[in-house]
Amino acid sequence: MARRRKPQAASHSSSERWLITYADLITLLMIFFVIMYAMSKVDIAKYESLSKALHLQFNDGPSFIPKGTGIMGDAIPGVPKAEDSARKQSPDQTVDTELEQKEENLQNLLKVVRQYIEEQHLQGQVSASDTSRGIAITLNDLFLFDLGKADLKQGAYPVLEKLASLFPKLNAKVSIEGHTDDLPLATGSLFQDNWGLSQARSVSVIRYFVNTAKLAPGTFISSAYADTKPVSPNDSETNRQKNRRVEIVVLRGESS
Repeated sequence: MARRRKPQAASHSSSERWLITYADLITLLMIFFVIMYAMSKVDIAKYESLSKALHLQFNDGPSFIPKGTGIMGDAIPGVPKAEDSARKQSPDQTVDTELEQKEENLQNLLKVVRQYIEEQHLQGQVSASDTSRGIAITLNDLFLFDLGKADLKQGAYPVLEKLASLFPKLNAKVSIEGHTDDLPLATGSLFQDNWGLSQARSVSVIRYFVNTAKLAPGTFISSAYADTKPVSPNDSETNRQKNRRVEIVVLRGESS
């Protein structure tokens, strides 16, 4: 009886070897489906994590998934490579890039306007500066208008035409701001007070940009400050002259 049982035991042990192969197959299938799931949102971090896990699974052997090839590369349409994901910018990075480009454009605007002022010898009538709000281009009121009036002088057109050629490249809002000194208007003035005069002058400049230069109306903001924002004390004619002005501010924080 013992001699008959020994062959049966050996045969029984041999017949169960397929279970080992089957277990290996199931393990590989599980890994394959994990990989397929991970591929739907592949990025550098996930790739590195998966690669390390597979190294451990196969006793620190070499990874069988080379970057940029095979199932992680172009073999499956619509599945991005790891390096493609790395090149994609996050929303924050995109915003930062746009802000940097806008700031570069503003600085270029400042350089161009200052160079134009120097070339045309307009230093006493036009100035440009970098402020916290944006690039401010200040025009003397007598350069733009006759005393107490809001109709543009012909001599102001070349400067406004130059600015009109620069604004479309900036993708920025432009605030046109009228300012006066503190003296009341002369009797018989067309305007009720300095508020009305400063507003009318702001609108005259905007009308040039929109009606004559054909720029988009939505680019501009009209503001009137009368004598509320002087740059010098209103205690002399020289200082009052500095306060009578129109400021064209290309705003740093707003897009058209």
